[in-house]
Amino acid sequence: MNEVTKVVAVTGASSGIGAATARRLAADGHRLLLGARRTDRLGALVEEITAEGGTAAFQRLDVTDAADVRAFVTAARERFGRLDVLVNNAGVMPLSPLDSLLVEEWDRMIDVNVRGVLHGIAAALPVMRRQGGGQFVNVASVGAHEVVPTAAVYCATKFAVRAISEGLRQESPGDIRVTVVSPGVTESELADGISDPRARQDMKIYRSVAIPAAAIADAIAFAVSRPDDVDVNEIIVRPAASAQ
Repeated sequence: MNEVTKVVAVTGASSGIGAATARRLAADGHRLLLGARRTDRLGALVEEITAEGGTAAFQRLDVTDAADVRAFVTAARERFGRLDVLVNNAGVMPLSPLDSLLVEEWDRMIDVNVRGVLHGIAAALPVMRRQGGGQFVNVASVGAHEVVPTAAVYCATKFAVRAISEGLRQESPGDIRVTVVSPGVTESELADGISDPRARQDMKIYRSVAIPAAAIADAIAFAVSRPDDVDVNEIIVRPAASAQ
């Protein structure tokens, strides 16, 4: 049990890294508000957490809607009195070669992966400033450090998450901590959204060495657990068997 109980809001919490992070942070004693579009899954996860002695609630959330994200942050404050950590985890990954011209999928990645993070910052930063501190944990990817075929747009969105996070860190010395967690290939449902046949096949091979989402949750929990004067800025977690 963590001696310092924090209020943590997690986006994209219905599966994968988000759900694993919720379980881990709840086990550490933090109070959670979980957000995603699939409320049936959120409800089941909250029941699981509370049955094990944790504290969690959920609210439907579409991170592409700025008003929805503001309402999510407000709900955390109203329920728990404050917001200490926002985990910007929601993301999509419909990979495809650029010449497939899947413009709607490109737009969806930009809306969720980039605008979703910005909406989270816009909603939570004023709250954290008023209360005298807080932390953003922004989930990027190893794709924020490299570009591979079929992943140009996805990587661009994750490069953007790194850039936004670094800018926020530089603008917020002393009161706002900013952590970027960049997972390598991890067990999740992200690949389910790939419609391009070539990219789907490549991803099956790539995911043969995937690590569990709990490994990324452990990294997030580590960053959250540091003292207020310690800011863990970036963590990259890859499978040991992966070259990328």
